[in-house]
Amino acid sequence: MNIHSLIQLLVVIEECKLAKNVVAELELVLRSYKFDFYGLLKQPRPNADPMTLMLAGRWPDKWPLTYVARKYLLVDPTIRYLGRAQRPFRWRDAMAALRSDPLRRRMEQMMTDARANGLIDGYIFPIHGRNGLLGSMTIGGNVVDLSPAEISLFDAVAKKAFWRLLELRDEAQSLEQTASIDVKLTKREMEVLNHLAEGMTSMEISRMLKISNHTVDWYMNSIQDKLDAKNRQHIVAIAFRSGLIP
Repeated sequence: MNIHSLIQLLVVIEECKLAKNVVAELELVLRSYKFDFYGLLKQPRPNADPMTLMLAGRWPDKWPLTYVARKYLLVDPTIRYLGRAQRPFRWRDAMAALRSDPLRRRMEQMMTDARANGLIDGYIFPIHGRNGLLGSMTIGGNVVDLSPAEISLFDAVAKKAFWRLLELRDEAQSLEQTASIDVKLTKREMEVLNHLAEGMTSMEISRMLKISNHTVDWYMNSIQDKLDAKNRQHIVAIAFRSGLIP
């Protein structure tokens, strides 16, 4: 594998004048590293179609339909782990980190389906901005072991390609200017809010945090009052829109 191709790609991306050229150059290097599939994505929002979040990507033919039909966005371990990750990680690292998650069985089913579609292993590179997690690049297919230097360079490529594509679409400025609100939530309220945004029920949150269902509802009511929200769905919508959660 030619590490110099990654260094050169960082320069080439900056010089690209069209989005399709950025994608073509990125795919060329990914193929040289034997990564068959990839996605450069904006961070998911509630009720969003995952396919509308993709800036660029190539997936197995049947995988997008399976992913959407089975609502895997709600349990995708790589997406769930992204919320706490500050550095690149392998798909299997997310599963290991979430071994005690109440939704573990659904996660395992998703990964089984992914492997059946040729998505055996891969890496994810988080992309952060002033408002928190903004997106990510995932690359995978068959097992490919990257060196620490290659992981660092792919991380830089992910950020460069993400922002360059947004710039060419005139979306970069709006993404970084997400409105925020002046609301102070306690540490426990933030934990409950993040789990709610991941699609968990009060019962699942109570098991995760080892507190009673009644206590979870008490925190929910407090969050709803502070955000002036109408219901739990409105809580999540406000939190995402205001940047309280990435």
